[in-house]
Amino acid sequence: MVAEFPYRTQLAMPVIGLESEFQVYVDEQVVVPEEYWRAPSAFIDRPLLYRSSKASQLPTGGAVYFDGGVLEVVTPVIELGSQSTARVVRSLWEQIGFIRGQLDRWQQRHGKRVRLQAYSCHFNISYELARGERNRNRTIQKLALLLAHLLPAAVLVAGTNRRSTGLGVRPRRDRIEITLDFIPDPGLMAATTALIVGIVREVIGWPSYRVEELAARGIPAIADVEPGKHATRNGWVARDFHFPHNPFTTSADARVWTTIDGRTLSLRDIALETASAFRDSIQRYADAFSVRLLFAVLRGEMPSLLDLDDRPPAYDDIGHVARWGEALPELANYSGAMRDEEDAAPLRRRADVEEKLAPPWRGEGVDRRHRVQMPPRVERRDKNERRTERASTTSPRLARSAYERVFRQLASGKRLRVGREVLTPVGVRGWYHAIFENASGDERILSIDQVLEHMDQWRE
Repeated sequence: MVAEFPYRTQLAMPVIGLESEFQVYVDEQVVVPEEYWRAPSAFIDRPLLYRSSKASQLPTGGAVYFDGGVLEVVTPVIELGSQSTARVVRSLWEQIGFIRGQLDRWQQRHGKRVRLQAYSCHFNISYELARGERNRNRTIQKLALLLAHLLPAAVLVAGTNRRSTGLGVRPRRDRIEITLDFIPDPGLMAATTALIVGIVREVIGWPSYRVEELAARGIPAIADVEPGKHATRNGWVARDFHFPHNPFTTSADARVWTTIDGRTLSLRDIALETASAFRDSIQRYADAFSVRLLFAVLRGEMPSLLDLDDRPPAYDDIGHVARWGEALPELANYSGAMRDEEDAAPLRRRADVEEKLAPPWRGEGVDRRHRVQMPPRVERRDKNERRTERASTTSPRLARSAYERVFRQLASGKRLRVGREVLTPVGVRGWYHAIFENASGDERILSIDQVLEHMDQWRE
């Protein structure tokens, strides 16, 4: 390694990332992707950067893995900031849209039908606390246990369903990972992501991660919850049997839950109080659409998935319908539940409703290469429609994050000039390292921060 490319082990900015796992059905028979296809390149007809024998970097910036019998898609890391939770959800659905489009083309070539069934979603959030700021009451392991007590009520109401079984919290070296069921609607996923990221990021800044901190801060956690040890990574999991009642089958409005301050509340009451305590942090990283939707669900103005009789059928075929508010017809129209943040009265003017509901990605152009409807895209226009009838673009376009732009450039087919060398991307390693080769075939490993420093030096 030459001095020009010192190896970096940490990112310069705190980040978030999403991972989602899907069970694969071919002609209605469940298959193990690594046995059926061997590698993702078997059904993807586009050039891909190498990650491993069972993983490839996608041109949409994320990656696809065959892992433990499931197909997994991941987003690139996205730096934290205003609307970052909307960006990471948009990115996840872009990866899903790309994979779904490639599977559609593969099944047409082979005369088969491929279906993706929702399995899980993992929310990864940076933990960059300096060693000098850590102490016996402020370790990532204690943070994981604290979050296993704090998160369940709010997250379960916002994003889980009647067949869900629990919520996991796993400490990693440089991040905390929250695991729960996949959410098949992009809008509801964006609201849940905003909730999780807002809470976790604020709690990371607390001076102590002891569970007693919840009572000291007046946060109404459920009493008598004993999270169990997670099967992996020394984490914690709050499953249905760890609660005094099954939170997935008990009505969200049933006042049967005793809180640590001695009150008896409903799960929805606890969820709303918890989210309200972290509202400023949620708004710091989210978009207005997701915040409005989140609190509409927690106030009961829009149904939670827990309010439905069963898990919606949308979980069983992910990717064919991917626009917010359309994937889950069992839920009421979003516009029926929206309220002004400052005003308790429902919105009434159509123009107000449309603007309040505008997802943060409205205004992006159409990707004509894929037939899959993806949340960041304006819907395809029928060929007989007049050009002036395309979707409104009054909402500002949600710009790409800096790290997103790096990963999308890596897959663009361009080369990067760094000093006197012209480097060709050949692979991606882990969360944030890119592998290049120079003209002599020598390998160069750069962190995405190093690539970001030379973003004006990409060449065709």
